[in-house]
Amino acid sequence: MTKRHGYALLAAILAVVVVLSAAIYIGVAADDGTGAKATVASGHTSHDAAPASAGTWVGAWSTSPAGAEPGTEPNGLAGRSVRNVVHTAVGGTSARITLSNLFGRQPLVVTHATIAVAAAENDAAAAAGTMRRLTFGGATTVTVPAGGQVTSDAARVRIPHDVDVLVTTYSPTPSGPVTYHPRAQQISYVADGDRAEDVSAVPYTGRSPYWRYLTALDVLSDETTGTVVALGDSLTDGVTSTVGADRRWTDVLAERLRASAGSGGTPRYSVVNQGISGNQVLDAGPGRPADSPSGLSRFGRDVLGRTNVRAVVIDLGVNDILRNPRQVDPRTVTDGLRTLVRRAHARGLRVVGATLMPFQGHRGYTDAREAVRRAVNAEIRAGKVYDAVVDFDAALRDPGAPRRLRPDYDSGDHLHPSDKGFRRMAEVFDLSALKGSVPAEL
Repeated sequence: MTKRHGYALLAAILAVVVVLSAAIYIGVAADDGTGAKATVASGHTSHDAAPASAGTWVGAWSTSPAGAEPGTEPNGLAGRSVRNVVHTAVGGTSARITLSNLFGRQPLVVTHATIAVAAAENDAAAAAGTMRRLTFGGATTVTVPAGGQVTSDAARVRIPHDVDVLVTTYSPTPSGPVTYHPRAQQISYVADGDRAEDVSAVPYTGRSPYWRYLTALDVLSDETTGTVVALGDSLTDGVTSTVGADRRWTDVLAERLRASAGSGGTPRYSVVNQGISGNQVLDAGPGRPADSPSGLSRFGRDVLGRTNVRAVVIDLGVNDILRNPRQVDPRTVTDGLRTLVRRAHARGLRVVGATLMPFQGHRGYTDAREAVRRAVNAEIRAGKVYDAVVDFDAALRDPGAPRRLRPDYDSGDHLHPSDKGFRRMAEVFDLSALKGSVPAEL
């Protein structure tokens, strides 16, 4: 072989190495706990999706679609920009969102969607340099079928932990009714026209106590290894917590996990909140599909369908007692809870369950319902329902009147906690109880 041919061969080999390296870089995606790879879209502008760097996809925030927003049939929010404000449990280097049209009766066409870090808490303005245009399978327009949902491509944007994030969607065509979560305890915003990429708060003159369409925000994290899903009712939804202050018990639990991650057996997990006010284990609300779908019916979507789930916390059962016109059999409630646990175990997920807190003084209280609550709690405390127990009842009841909430933990309606009560719920949680798994049932 001549020297010239040797140089040519060496150059050809180097070219192949460069091509392969580029292909590997573009194709690498982080583990999301399912074995699937993150979608990578071809970029055209700085707002487009970009290849994700190394890390683990986890839930930074989520909510459950709870019903069809009254008054949004038939036009939905056509011709308006919806800017949802959500708060992150953890941060990451890339982000993706999920949009739901579960309660829609026709396709939802979104022609413009963006994500940005908020300039300040409870504000519609975006922080400088953080606005990104979202794509779906590489396209900037996506159609969400009636009853369905879609997840965006990964967008390269650094999302800090414990910040507000703005997710904005614009739909030019009628698509009602709007799928929403009514008890957000957070103010979001609306603007006329397509202002999805507007960094200013000026056009966002409409204010809303709802989250619309948006049901999840995932981040690519290099500090967190999995997601804890909290499934519950209004006590988890945090309906009496201070609006815009992120004082639900799940918010405080996320703070505790982040502060002590990796020490003393504490897992490196985020927390997402799948509470729906009025939710029951067994029965759903009115409507088709049902408003406030039951815990049993929504478990696959709202728990198992979340990103990289490692553990589940369940706080359900009190509405099965309060809302049933006849006295419910406690075994009916505990059997329903055991069904949820079996579904989690089928995926190898550990389940921590909460005792039911007292409600004497609430308008729905009767001695018979109190007896049911105590019977359910006895089964839970005996270890016959969950893998581990967090005793919210013992933590929040009044020592002098154990059928009632302690006065400073009571919001005033004798059922829902105050901010101080929500914090107490998170403080008594044994973080190490979330660690580990169970053998998946075949």
